[in-house]
Amino acid sequence: MLKLTARQEQILNLIKDAIENTGFPPTRAEIANELGFKSANAAEEHLQALARKGAIEIAAGTSRGIRLLGVHAEPATPKVPAALMMSLPLIGRVAAGSPILAQENLEASYSVDPAMFAAKPDYLLKVRGESMRDAGIMDGDLLAVKKVDSAKNGQIVVARIGSEVTVKRYRKTGSLVELLPENPDFKIIKVDPEADEFALEGLAVGLMRTWH
Repeated sequence: MLKLTARQEQILNLIKDAIENTGFPPTRAEIANELGFKSANAAEEHLQALARKGAIEIAAGTSRGIRLLGVHAEPATPKVPAALMMSLPLIGRVAAGSPILAQENLEASYSVDPAMFAAKPDYLLKVRGESMRDAGIMDGDLLAVKKVDSAKNGQIVVARIGSEVTVKRYRKTGSLVELLPENPDFKIIKVDPEADEFALEGLAVGLMRTWH
């Protein structure tokens, strides 16, 4: 891999930190905002340079389609002994009014290496729809979720509104909760936790993609 400039190293470290803290790479706009660029295009130019130098791979069509490569990627781990694997229930379509881990919602269970995730997950949720496409979360993906009852602004959460369960980015301002999509075709969902039937079902801590 070619030698990186100081600015490229800075951007690479920013990508690593974002993945470590949130489980997902930053958008061009977030990189530009963090480093004081005037536009996301400036961030894009640096990302393309990093891709040419073999530090990252860029997936077309998504704002968070950045993957670390080579020495910057997570080190390969040896095959994990079966005794260290954990079994996670896979939640499919959630029945209206039922707890998310209720028996009728379980489709299967997966044996996974807990080291794959930013924090130990409690279950996998099958993603439906394209509302989080630009965060790299696609229809049919398995989202690793840790059960929580609170979240920080900017984190990706699984939320229940009435009988619907949705995956969105969380933002709270005063008493108002907003659930933000990562796809401009979808609208922000605004929730008043005191008036609406609302609950956090968990925090996204990783992603598994099933290839067909």
